[in-house]
Amino acid sequence: QVQLVESGGGSVQAGGSLRLSCAASGRIMSSYRMGWYRQVPGKQRELVATATSGGTTIYADAVKGRFTISRDNARNTVDLQMNSLRPEDTDVYYCNALIQQSWGMGYGDYWGQGTQVTVSS
Repeated sequence: QVQLVESGGGSVQAGGSLRLSCAASGRIMSSYRMGWYRQVPGKQRELVATATSGGTTIYADAVKGRFTISRDNARNTVDLQMNSLRPEDTDVYYCNALIQQSWGMGYGDYWGQGTQVTVSS
């Protein structure tokens, strides 16, 4: 099985920075896309940023210019550097990965347990 373990959440004042990290472990042959989503209870989970193994990145408009995603394909890790944080960035952040466990298998969609980010004004 595959597990995604997140770290780095916490509380910060507006204008501050946090760095989230996520490591995938288990039986992994390849991870096509890894990224971060966020969700406020009662609302739909929304994309923050993703990165493919080829280096293509996608950012939500709300975080462009402030957040930077980076991944290490060899280590199956993905980080999210969050700068100039705003109160509206307060959310639970979830790591996500599309992972192929072996030849002939399709890509499975895996999620971490979530990490809280709180930005105070």
